[in-house]
Amino acid sequence: MKRCLFVDDSSVIRKVAKRILGGSDIMVIEAATGLDAIEICATDMPDVVVVDGGLPDIQPADLIRRIRGIESSVKPQILISLVEVDVASIMRAKRAGAQGYLLKPFNRAQLLESFRTLKIAA
Repeated sequence: MKRCLFVDDSSVIRKVAKRILGGSDIMVIEAATGLDAIEICATDMPDVVVVDGGLPDIQPADLIRRIRGIESSVKPQILISLVEVDVASIMRAKRAGAQGYLLKPFNRAQLLESFRTLKIAA
C-alpha cells in the first residue's frame, strides 16, 4: 500500500483528500504544519507528499528541499498544492524537487488524475 502525506493547514482539505484517496489503496497521513511534515518524513518517508503552497510556518520550496535532504531509501513524489496557477511558485517548487502541482479545491477526478500522472494510483 502506498503512503501519501498531505501537508495543509486546512483540516477540510486534508479530510477531503483522505476521503478521496482512502478507497484507492493509498494510506493518507496528515500534517497541519511543515515542521510536523518534516518529523513524519524523518521517521517514515511516505511515497507521495502533497505540500500546501501557503503553509504558515515554512515556505513550500524550503519544505520540499528539507524533505529531499532526509536520508531515506524512499524517494517520494512531491506535488505543490495551490489555489491558482502561479508559475513562479510552481517553478520554485520544481527547482526544490517537486514533480508537479495540484490546484485546489480539487475533486475526486482531479486528485486521482494527478496521482495517475505520477504513476501512483490506478
